[in-house]
Amino acid sequence: MNKSASKLLAGGLIAAAALASSPAFAGKTLDAIKARGQVICGVNVGLAGFSAADSQGNWTGLDVEICRAIAAAVFGDGNKVKWVPLTAQARFTALQSGEIDILSRNTTWTLTRDSSLGMFFAGVTYYDGQGFMVPTKGKVKSAKQLKGATVCVQSGTTTEKNLTDFSRAENLGLKPVVFEKVEAATGAYFSGRCQAYTTDASGLASVRNKEAKDPGEHVILPELISKEPLGPSVRRGDDEWFTIVKWVIFGLVEAEEYGLTKANVEKQKAESKDPVIMRIVGTSEDTGKLIGLDKDWMVNAIKATGNYGEIFDRNVGPNSQLKLPRGLNNQWNKGGIMYAPPVR
Repeated sequence: MNKSASKLLAGGLIAAAALASSPAFAGKTLDAIKARGQVICGVNVGLAGFSAADSQGNWTGLDVEICRAIAAAVFGDGNKVKWVPLTAQARFTALQSGEIDILSRNTTWTLTRDSSLGMFFAGVTYYDGQGFMVPTKGKVKSAKQLKGATVCVQSGTTTEKNLTDFSRAENLGLKPVVFEKVEAATGAYFSGRCQAYTTDASGLASVRNKEAKDPGEHVILPELISKEPLGPSVRRGDDEWFTIVKWVIFGLVEAEEYGLTKANVEKQKAESKDPVIMRIVGTSEDTGKLIGLDKDWMVNAIKATGNYGEIFDRNVGPNSQLKLPRGLNNQWNKGGIMYAPPVR
């Protein structure tokens, strides 16, 4: 190697090292969030276990807690969130227009949405699938017994399209009864206007628990007719904000894998010598500066909500009102498919 080439190589290595150690550019979305003092999060108008407000206006649910974790990573305070309840029809416009910073509203990640609506999905927070609920008294045991049945469904959703595909594929001649608002669809089903109601299986459990006079009078059929990976999304055009949202989700998943909880994260920060835990809590590496956040970004997120498993159990798991099994949403080393890239 000649002298000039050697100098060029050395200069390149120095520049690369400087780039790797320098803080990330914050990005316009994060700048706006910090200026206003809160994250604006679009959520469901009311889906028990995922996003719902009580009579005092306190929001709870899996999707809600993802937003709280992100707010905690940014501000050190999971309460610095403004909630914007959105219908299925209004959710994408709200994100596109800048009304919200993040859409965390039981939304399925699909190619069309990811490529044509000006948005990026930041990860999967619940692996779901579409199912059917029917009255127990009808003694229907399988969705394939619903030939010619009327089915209540919400418009503007993947659910409506999946119902049509399933009916055609199985030659069932199902008759969709379409409603713009989910409350109208569920109300019609419970009043007997439809022989079945269809949505994501998690949604069926939520609706049955919340709206049925007697949940035991309704059964969720065993078939799942689609893949519904649900997760939050952000607007295209701000890679820095996209990176923050994505890595908070990954961090919550990896925190569970390594036993970091809301109760022990401060103790682990002070005492743990595990290299992975030390990276997550920021005692060996400052990963926060790479994404425009403080060194304690993941400690603050975990302190606000707990790890992914804690969020799941509290809101939708077997001990919650919904009593949903962990299933696919278990860790990859416990029979599920929750697997996060490493925080390092």
